[in-house]
Amino acid sequence: LREAGFRVESDLSDSRMGAKIRHHQSQKVPYMLILGENEAQANAVSIRPRSGEQVNGVPIDEFIAMLTTKVEAKELL
Repeated sequence: LREAGFRVESDLSDSRMGAKIRHHQSQKVPYMLILGENEAQANAVSIRPRSGEQVNGVPIDEFIAMLTTKVEAKELL
């Protein structure tokens, strides 16, 4: 994602997943990506947009293409 020009932050804290999600939702993070062992093996991510619905197993290249399209169209992230 960084190589594609997007700002990325990682939360590697010991907090529980639910606490991390609540914290980042309160910070109005446009997209949270969840990367566990299964996703890493599949070169995919689980996407949780600010709107809250989660999409699992999205190939990282597909996610980058979607973000690039949204940025080019100046859509609200």
